[in-house]
Amino acid sequence: MTRNFRLLLQSSENPTATEEAFYWTAARAESTVISTVGPSLGKLGAVPALNIDLVRVAASVYLADKSYPRRSGGSDWNQRELSVRVPVSHVETWSINEPALSSMLAFLSGDSWSFEFVAANPPVEAVTLPTTAARRAVLFSGGADSAVGALKSKLGLGVAEHHELVSHFSANHIAGIQRSLAEQLTVLAPSGAQSHEVIHFTRKSTRADGSKYDSEPSSRSRSFLFLALGLAAASVSGVELWIPENGFASINPPLASDRRGSLSTRTTHPAFLKSLSELCVAIGISGAIRNPFDRLTKGEMFAWTAAQIGHPSASAYLSATNSCSTTGQRSFRVPVRVHCGVCFGCVLRKSAFHASGVTDLTEYADPTGNAGLKRWLDRNSVVPAVRGFVERGVQPRDLIALSLPNEFKLADALDLTARGSSELAGLVS
Repeated sequence: MTRNFRLLLQSSENPTATEEAFYWTAARAESTVISTVGPSLGKLGAVPALNIDLVRVAASVYLADKSYPRRSGGSDWNQRELSVRVPVSHVETWSINEPALSSMLAFLSGDSWSFEFVAANPPVEAVTLPTTAARRAVLFSGGADSAVGALKSKLGLGVAEHHELVSHFSANHIAGIQRSLAEQLTVLAPSGAQSHEVIHFTRKSTRADGSKYDSEPSSRSRSFLFLALGLAAASVSGVELWIPENGFASINPPLASDRRGSLSTRTTHPAFLKSLSELCVAIGISGAIRNPFDRLTKGEMFAWTAAQIGHPSASAYLSATNSCSTTGQRSFRVPVRVHCGVCFGCVLRKSAFHASGVTDLTEYADPTGNAGLKRWLDRNSVVPAVRGFVERGVQPRDLIALSLPNEFKLADALDLTARGSSELAGLVS
């Protein structure tokens, strides 16, 4: 069954009886969205209209995704049907490119998407003008890969240059990690200058009438919103956007033959990034996207970091990042700073530290004396699946099924996944 969603930019606007509405308005009290930026992105600067449109589209997708629960979890999630009505400045342009947008998002989230575009009537916003143009913008999530990408970018700046880190968070504790890492970066790489835009965007738990929204915790489309915000920030200076992630996770090989694409989300999958870039070109959206580590494993990224700043500094910097994708450990009174240690993000992180020889100072959940926590960790651990993945190995047919773009040669993808598998084997075998 198709569920209908709509983004509204004025509290005076009303949805139809069949639409689930989200209000992103200038007045916080009237909005069902919590955001540090308004729907015209004035806080980011003079963002081009089509980039603003892209953020509204991505925000609508994120909100709809978050508000439509899946019937089951794991690798065999059901496919949902979502119809979204979005206010944009260029209705005809977006309508022409709707099939490409829907196809791209189907690849990202595994769902069926359709869109209707309507003329926007946004509230007036003040525009913040930057003092200097950035050399580049870098997505800075607080994860280890983004921290390495930010370091690489900062080390490559000239004395008179600066880069802009762009962060998005919905959970409050992540913002503290992002800000702390950005501060460490200025010490580790003193060349050049740095600005850091930390954007909070999430949905309130209740609708405008006070009733509760449904909630889906997975939100695979969050990465689309993060990318759209990054492109918007980059568009102000007309520069490239870096989205740093190790190439092994980006390719997203299956843990098992019946679990295609279940290693991680498709945030930086080469096919997704190519589809998004092609969509931007077709629509006329400003900004190029680059993953500077698309041919490296996570362990190789960690080793590169140690070579640049030394093992002790690399250990402290990388251990301060966040890679955990679970929150269930908190119900056992585990502090939010503590990683579960058993999700794929944690297992890949551990293997990268082990393979690179960089000391892992991360705090992982310790089930000693807590039978409930031990049962939860055992139930949610991906280690058995990863062990099976390593033993089976990645076959050419696995990669052929992953829709890699033509420019990513099969031999290169096989070599990359073999190196990534070897790192995992060093931890779980």
